[in-house]
Amino acid sequence: MKRLLFVMLACAAAAGPSTSSGRTYPERPVKLVVPFAPGGSADLVARLIGRALAESWGQQVIVENKGGGSGMIGNDYVAKAAPDGYTLTVGTMGPFSVNPTLFEKMPYDPIRDFAPITLTGIASHVLVANPQVPVHTVSELIALAKAKPGQLTFASSGTGNATHLTFELFKASAAIDIVHVPYKGGGPAMADLVGGQVNFSFASMPSALPYVQSGRLRAIAVGGAHRSPLFPDVPTVAESGLPGFVSEDWQGILAPAKTPAAIVAQLNADLVRTLRTPEMTAKLAGAGFDVKTTTPREFAEFIREDTAKWAKVLKRTGTKAQ
Repeated sequence: MKRLLFVMLACAAAAGPSTSSGRTYPERPVKLVVPFAPGGSADLVARLIGRALAESWGQQVIVENKGGGSGMIGNDYVAKAAPDGYTLTVGTMGPFSVNPTLFEKMPYDPIRDFAPITLTGIASHVLVANPQVPVHTVSELIALAKAKPGQLTFASSGTGNATHLTFELFKASAAIDIVHVPYKGGGPAMADLVGGQVNFSFASMPSALPYVQSGRLRAIAVGGAHRSPLFPDVPTVAESGLPGFVSEDWQGILAPAKTPAAIVAQLNADLVRTLRTPEMTAKLAGAGFDVKTTTPREFAEFIREDTAKWAKVLKRTGTKAQ
């Protein structure tokens, strides 16, 4: 009997974290919050991951957009949600690595109030322009900006987000003055850029890709360390006259702090398995994302290191919350 009991307990442990009903997690729909408006890169990746997890779990994954507040409204909602694994957030560079330095007060602590699950991927940014603007290269952009200081505009997906900080870094590196116009997500920013309400943006690759391919936006340079296979003829900013310039965005999945360790471990295993399938890797690569997964501990350390890096950039550029 003791041996039988041991085997039964071992099988139960292997099956994953159990619920009060005896079913394994998840036993009901899981909400995945995107703290930005629909249409941006975080939204695109969240929906790809959500569909894959729903098929694997046999449970619905509801992607819910809660934009505004530089990503803090949606993340605050998740930070205060029940720590049971049924409310997750898509973490990005802005709300987690930048906002702690950019804002004097935040409604949550990015380190204390969340349980990191895994990094999901890294994406380069691409410098794009409305085709009506007579700029095809970085040197032409710099020359136009110096000829018209304070008259040109650039769109971002929100104050403190990666698209904002990348352009601030670009402005400081090139010693130019271009006016920042923040939006509540990549989708609205791209819509106004295509419509000509703003001139430029350092957009995420997934957000910019369809517009560049259709000719509605012009790709000028890539912000990453290397050229993108999606735009092999588009040079990097570094090779376009600003050596050493590199800016890349990241995304990951986090749960509220105090989420049971067993659920965090299962989420990590399920997400890593999902992201590493050839189909998912290909889909994300086609959108400009390089899949990168971590353990929860590695992801937590990654956020700490990235926060320290961007704190230095913010202080050097003098960037303030608007």
